[in-house]
Amino acid sequence: MRFLIFAAVALLAAQPVLADITVFAAASLKTALDEIATGYVAETGIPVVPAYGSTPALARQISEGAPADIFLSASVQWMDDLAAKGLIRPESRRELLGNRLVLVAHGSVAPLVIDRGLDLSGLLAGGKLAMAQVDSVPAGQYGKGALENLGLWASVQDSVVQSENVRAALKLVEIGEAPLGIVYASDAIAGQGVTVVGTFPDASHAPIVYPAALTTTSATEAQGFLDYLETPAADAVFVAQGFQVLP
Repeated sequence: MRFLIFAAVALLAAQPVLADITVFAAASLKTALDEIATGYVAETGIPVVPAYGSTPALARQISEGAPADIFLSASVQWMDDLAAKGLIRPESRRELLGNRLVLVAHGSVAPLVIDRGLDLSGLLAGGKLAMAQVDSVPAGQYGKGALENLGLWASVQDSVVQSENVRAALKLVEIGEAPLGIVYASDAIAGQGVTVVGTFPDASHAPIVYPAALTTTSATEAQGFLDYLETPAADAVFVAQGFQVLP
């Protein structure tokens, strides 16, 4: 009996310990990435731990030494920032996804065309326009840029309520605290009780690109999950959630 116990302990000790894969990802990826991570864990048994937030906040945390294996950014700018600091593996970097910018409303609202003739201030009717932080968070930056290019920013800037990330902005519209909000198309699909009023013209803002990369401190197992994000199974989830899969 003693021999069997020792043999069992030795066998367990010989098994490889699989490290958790910690993924720092933009908040707009939550619904899709949760589903993809669940599928990956079921296939491989390797734990995946996503951590969501605004892209600049996550980038700052990585810069300060947070133990992330993979960074999924909603902005090329913040990935470039980490690259300049030598904090990502440049050979692992890839442009993973695209997205579109939409105007959403609380409840059911008739669709309209978003262009220079839009009376956005009139649509607000004294209410607030929910956006992610316009000076730092990618969704907010894209949104402000689009409104400026369409000549609409000046009429609504005093009505903008800014949130720490795009999902927080969406939440304000969901609960009716703001009648309108500017979010990604993928957020609108994940939202509850909101309607897409219209889509901003692609030419009105900078291209929305989600780059992904391993950090320089990434565990060996992280490469497998990063590659999995480009498989047909992951692509199907991203597309169903409103993202555009980039070649």
